[in-house]
Amino acid sequence: MLTRTIAPPGPATRRLLLAASLILLTLAAGAEAWAHNVAEGDKGYIQESSGVLFWPFVYLGAKHMVTGYDHLLFLFGVIFFLYRMKDIGLYVTLFAIGHSTTMLFGVLTGISANAYVIDAIIGLSVVYKALDNLGAYQRWFGFQPNTKAATLIFGFFHGFGLATKILEFEIANDGLIPNLLAFNIGVEIGQLLALGAILILMGYWRRTPSFMRHAFAANVLLMTAGFVLVGYQLAGYAIS
Repeated sequence: MLTRTIAPPGPATRRLLLAASLILLTLAAGAEAWAHNVAEGDKGYIQESSGVLFWPFVYLGAKHMVTGYDHLLFLFGVIFFLYRMKDIGLYVTLFAIGHSTTMLFGVLTGISANAYVIDAIIGLSVVYKALDNLGAYQRWFGFQPNTKAATLIFGFFHGFGLATKILEFEIANDGLIPNLLAFNIGVEIGQLLALGAILILMGYWRRTPSFMRHAFAANVLLMTAGFVLVGYQLAGYAIS
């Protein structure tokens, strides 16, 4: 991880940051809490499917990752200060290994947990990464957590969250392993597509003077979004 110094925002940026944070919190207060999302149509397809359906499950996996805002927020935080493709590839691979391992393990063994609790932890992974980007752990505790280990560990939680939801849909045993592998391949394809889009946008932003000037504000907003996700899940857990 590159060493960086993030300057606190100026008065104008602070006002914009406050307004954006209030918008996020307002959306959280008015939205319905729900766990690791799988669209209703996809849910019905999973429940009714039987036999090996390779390409449909590849599509479902890719769709899940591309539309999975929790995954995308975490990946955005992970690559925020990564400039070399070698480093980006390493961290994304660690996340993919964690995500794939627990998704397959959870479904094949039938081990599950409360989806709201798992998704609250996923929200906390976004908060963790934003604080890491802000250098909070070094300032507060005088040490830097192992970012590679953290990426792998949170990858485990991201995958376990999806496994828990898939188990609720009672996916058919006929063709289970090939379909899960296809779904996982789709997830990784979707991750690469989403990552490519993020890297293109980040590449343009990093070449402007505003990148370091607004890095603090961007990560505070990322942290706020993580707390919003946690709030969704805890509210869902309380009323479920």
